[in-house]
Amino acid sequence: MSALRADLQYIADWIKPASRVLDLGCGDGDLLASLREEKAVTGYGVEIDVDKVVTCVGKGINVIQSDLESGLATFESGSFDYVVLSLTIQAMHNIEGILAEMLRVGRTGIVTFPNFGYWENRWQLLLGRMPVSETIPYEWYNTPNIHFCTLADFDQLLGKLGMQIEDQQVLHQGEKVEFLPNLLGSLAMVRFGRI
Repeated sequence: MSALRADLQYIADWIKPASRVLDLGCGDGDLLASLREEKAVTGYGVEIDVDKVVTCVGKGINVIQSDLESGLATFESGSFDYVVLSLTIQAMHNIEGILAEMLRVGRTGIVTFPNFGYWENRWQLLLGRMPVSETIPYEWYNTPNIHFCTLADFDQLLGKLGMQIEDQQVLHQGEKVEFLPNLLGSLAMVRFGRI
């Protein structure tokens, strides 16, 4: 099996062996395939792109083709230990709804998103341009991203929704950022649950 992308490896490190995992926007199923092989995890992926669904099926991943905007009604409350939403939340319309659904069907949520507070993004805005970076690789006119937030913004939203951070990591080019993470980290990863 090929090595996981750095952020997916950090997510995998948070997940306990033999857990039940729901991976929302699972892409090609790399995270679930690795968790199944390395940690005997069982779970499902949800993906909107039909080609990626076919790739998941080819890897033996249980996957459902669905649009996350319609919610997670297919899944019973408390069905999973972890619900993962990696690099997808910034492209969704109903962020509050998907976060609530994540904690309805699972005990712990894990979300990753581009940190708009990263210094290079701030610098590009100061120069009068919309940011383009490793974690925000689109121009303003062709981006699927409709919501940009900083680590501080996301933390505040969780509090408003009656949720709390259990752990968070901030990365830049796959490496942990410990000092001034909201300024120096380009990718935020948050593990959260109910208060």
